[in-house]
Amino acid sequence: MIGNSVIELNSVDIFQQKHLVLSGVNLQVSRGEFVYLIGQTGSGKSSLLKVMYGELHIANGEGHAVGFPLKTLKENEVPFLRRKLGIVFQDFQLLTDRTIEENLRFVLKATGWKDKNLIDERIKDVLDKVGLRSKIKKMPHEISGGEQQRIVIARALLNDPELILADEPTGNLDPETSEEIIILLRQISQSGTAVIMATHDYHIIRTFPSRIIKCENGKVLDNITV
Repeated sequence: MIGNSVIELNSVDIFQQKHLVLSGVNLQVSRGEFVYLIGQTGSGKSSLLKVMYGELHIANGEGHAVGFPLKTLKENEVPFLRRKLGIVFQDFQLLTDRTIEENLRFVLKATGWKDKNLIDERIKDVLDKVGLRSKIKKMPHEISGGEQQRIVIARALLNDPELILADEPTGNLDPETSEEIIILLRQISQSGTAVIMATHDYHIIRTFPSRIIKCENGKVLDNITV
């Protein structure tokens, strides 16, 4: 990893199949930074995030994410990269047939945790961080959409990531709940975990100003104002 950077992209070209989506991308995100990622549908936001979590390969240029070289990343290294990332989607992707506790336990076991006491402790710890320890035995359908998204953020925190990638995390939530989620994500960034949040919600951006990156016309523009 280069210095304090969790993301470092230099002259990167990003393709979807054979279609050039973004070209000449230069981007650096530091530990503990909170960054908005904006752009119209189809502008390349999701492709940019996919590069960061190892779903898309870099064709040209150089890139690092949480210490992993993205250009030479092998298939069997992707799970190790993702353990250092937390990913939050718009559609919560919780396992609907398991309790909140079982959802979190499933992720920890899948990422190599073995000790039952440590697993139990970690689950309580991340639920405390999102203020939902009292919901540990609930099923996903028994809690609100905002609470489900908090659980998704708790899940993203399980392996103490250096970076959280949040793709439209407030897309399905009402304005008040959306603000609560942003406040939570900003608190997480202040504790040292960088957050990159893709959003269409300009009200949120104006209410909670921060650095803005924009995908537009095949380019990534940095430090823009809206």
